[in-house]
Amino acid sequence: MGNWTLETIAWDRFDASKVDPEILRNIKAAALVERNGGDYGIYLGRVFAGDALFMDAVDHWVVEEVQHGLALGRWAQLADPSWDFDAAFERFRTGYKLPLHVTESVRGSQAGEMIARCIVETGTSSYYSALKDATEEPVLKQICQKIAADEFRHYKLFYEHLNRCLRRDRLNRWARLRIGWGRLAESEDDELAYAYFAANAPVDAVYDRKRNMQAYARRAYPLYRQAHVQRAIAMVLKAVGLEPQGRLNNLMTRAGLWFLRRHAAKLAAQGA
Repeated sequence: MGNWTLETIAWDRFDASKVDPEILRNIKAAALVERNGGDYGIYLGRVFAGDALFMDAVDHWVVEEVQHGLALGRWAQLADPSWDFDAAFERFRTGYKLPLHVTESVRGSQAGEMIARCIVETGTSSYYSALKDATEEPVLKQICQKIAADEFRHYKLFYEHLNRCLRRDRLNRWARLRIGWGRLAESEDDELAYAYFAANAPVDAVYDRKRNMQAYARRAYPLYRQAHVQRAIAMVLKAVGLEPQGRLNNLMTRAGLWFLRRHAAKLAAQGA
């Protein structure tokens, strides 16, 4: 378990003058995704039914994920008292559904599911690290620091269980690469896009996945610095069975930064 709770956040330090309205929109979306950790717990419980060791860890993970959502949601309500967190979350859950009735991983194996979980934790840990460094609002900075630390620890959790699953499932490097790349590609799927829509769009708006994903990305991509990208690349490489440091990391870090900066500039020009 983590070493913080909602009560340990210094809410009295909130400074409305330092709220970035662009970051606020993405925080609202992130709060919905994080608060939905319970559904991910149900999904993992079905995929790993009978694995008591892992499911004990998942139970703790779910509590921490939901806490992330509650902390971000509470901050967003301080920054925008007119925002209804509960109503936005209900809207999100109505429009976005996880596959809760499966009996095996959508990745094809338990090891594949662990790789996908590692990729997700890579993305969240790097994103909250970038948010922490970008925001000047002290309470949000504290929350993002706490969440980023949790997400790095969650990556280690899933990576440890990945090694255990690999001894049984025996995925080769190509299979691991395919699963890892597939999960990276899903970063622009409906989850974040619909969360952005549910958190920010008027009640009579019509959902457009591409438009909402671009709106989220325009506000997220400029936050990343080289250190955030380099660490994320190392974590991805490690999860798919490649050397996390060295020439390949340097090459992919440069490519990742180029992608983020190019697309951030393009989206800004489009006014997404």
